[in-house]
Amino acid sequence: MALSKKTTILLSPEQHRRLTELAARRGTSLGSLVREAVTETYGLHDVEERMAAVQELVALGLPVGTVEEMIAESVPSPAELMPDTNSGSSSDEDQPR
Repeated sequence: MALSKKTTILLSPEQHRRLTELAARRGTSLGSLVREAVTETYGLHDVEERMAAVQELVALGLPVGTVEEMIAESVPSPAELMPDTNSGSSSDEDQPR
């Protein structure tokens, strides 16, 4: 990646100290650490990086169902989200406040 744009950011002394220490532990520069954080936080990955990530996942050979099966396994139905109104329980915990 060619670096051709420069910007200035202001950090608190604590932020600067902690980021400088983290960069040193990782063996990188503060600028590189900030660029990495921007990419990770805001999803600024290029198509090649995304495709490489997909290929790594495919290479794991994990069992994956259809989209419908995955939704059924991960998204609760409306009935599962609603409290059971037929239980006959009327404890104080069940009452709205």
